[in-house]
Amino acid sequence: MAKWQYLTATNWGTGFITNEDSSGFGPTSFPGNVWRVPLNNRKSNSWIKEVLGEIKTKDEAQALVNAEVQNSQNTWDALPSDDPQKTFGTRPADITLEE
Repeated sequence: MAKWQYLTATNWGTGFITNEDSSGFGPTSFPGNVWRVPLNNRKSNSWIKEVLGEIKTKDEAQALVNAEVQNSQNTWDALPSDDPQKTFGTRPADITLEE
């Protein structure tokens, strides 16, 4: 049984996630403005409304994350081999969302 729900919401900065939000239900961000919050949680449901979040199925959220990661990987692959980002960094890894 699923224990998470996924949504898209644009982080506007200060106040988007408060300390109370973090300690109350711990929203997790992913590429593509995708967020994961606990399913059937009053605080997370209230936060979704507050940030004008749009609920996504896990598959919809995964597709958004995949597209963003693929874009980042393509950008990485296009860098010259002597670019400092490539020399000292790592290629963006694939992300698999939990059920």
